[in-house]
Amino acid sequence: MNITKENIDALNAVVKVDIVAEDYQPKVTALLTERRKKADVPGFRKGQVPMGMIKKQHGRSILMEEVNKLLQESLNTFLQKEKLELLGNPLPRVQEDFNWDAETLSFEFELGLAPQFDVDLKSKNKVVEYNIIAKEDLLDEEVKNIQLRFGKVSPLEEATEHSNVTGTFVNEEKEINKKGTFLVNDLKGKKNEKKVIGAKVGDVIELDTKKLFEDDHRLEHLLGVSHDEIHDLDITVSFTIEEITKTEPADLDKELFDKLFADGSVSTTEELRAKIKEDAEKQFKQQGDQQLLNAVTEHLVESTKFDLPTSFLKKWLGTAGEKPLTAEEAEAEFSRSEKGLRYQLIEGKIMKENDIKLDYKELVEYAKGFIRTQMAQFGNMNPEEKELDEIAGRVLQNQEEAQKLQSQLISQKLLAFYKENMSFKTKELSYEEFTKEVYK
Repeated sequence: MNITKENIDALNAVVKVDIVAEDYQPKVTALLTERRKKADVPGFRKGQVPMGMIKKQHGRSILMEEVNKLLQESLNTFLQKEKLELLGNPLPRVQEDFNWDAETLSFEFELGLAPQFDVDLKSKNKVVEYNIIAKEDLLDEEVKNIQLRFGKVSPLEEATEHSNVTGTFVNEEKEINKKGTFLVNDLKGKKNEKKVIGAKVGDVIELDTKKLFEDDHRLEHLLGVSHDEIHDLDITVSFTIEEITKTEPADLDKELFDKLFADGSVSTTEELRAKIKEDAEKQFKQQGDQQLLNAVTEHLVESTKFDLPTSFLKKWLGTAGEKPLTAEEAEAEFSRSEKGLRYQLIEGKIMKENDIKLDYKELVEYAKGFIRTQMAQFGNMNPEEKELDEIAGRVLQNQEEAQKLQSQLISQKLLAFYKENMSFKTKELSYEEFTKEVYK
């Protein structure tokens, strides 16, 4: 057997594998002999069928199977030995006039090679890192929401400016059918308020989603629409009123504080506001970190220039799935996946050069932290370590869950690396300002 590689250019190569009879014949002969022993053909005793008949019936198929096995094993061994960084998988070149009776069986495979490039983390065009703070108006709103949540609720016959209205939003085209509650004076504009004020249970109101609330994200939860879709959502929904209530806000006193914090950690309005601010800014930091990681990803893809074996990748995409793609479909798939592939290469290079990796023990601890947080939400504040280990083990046996947690942990490690090794332009703003600027 002889294997050679020819570089077409920096990103494309061809591997040629020549296989001669000595490479596969002993195995083929052994399999034919085994097949002869088991053959049961009328007119011949078992095991005494002429070898010529066995070869005629099974020789070609056994030959092809063994050559293909040998071909794959030898090709994989060669690629590992050469330590080639490939994109996609080797693509066999189709030979229309291939002759299985030839003395030398020659096969060719096209390779797409990973590009060589450098990653510059010290770019002059700095990425923005947002410091999202909870301003006084947000704290005022949250305190008000707490008072209403624990307040005394009483039914009303018809909607007023300060009433809560519960009902079902429906839009068949967008497949929206969701129950929700809103405060009438949270609606944006007098036109929308007038549609609701005076309405009674059973009434059906037509509402336009465009500028229905000051904050579009309010609609995201009411309608169950994705974040990406909500900002441009301009449809009419029917709203069937099912309940109208009025809430008398709860007093900001010890009784309310103890309901909120049974450990007695909050006993004054000032301490309540401080706690709200602390919790809100923890959540804001998570969103800010995710935005920073997204921005760094975009920045690195834009600023790190390298070529790809584009023609090879399109050809490979056309054959990689269960169903072959047309040239047009492969072109579209490449356009959709190119940015992700580029960042995957950049990410891999950064992790390799800076020894960023994770082991199974780290993944288990990360999974346990995630599980601990979930259990705390259901009141289990101090789960036993043995219980956490057992649940984490079950979770990580699910390949999809394990990959998701691994991806999240790698993202955390990369974000920590970026924060340590890149300079960012910091910007402090409120959550509302952040959403307007980032998701505009």
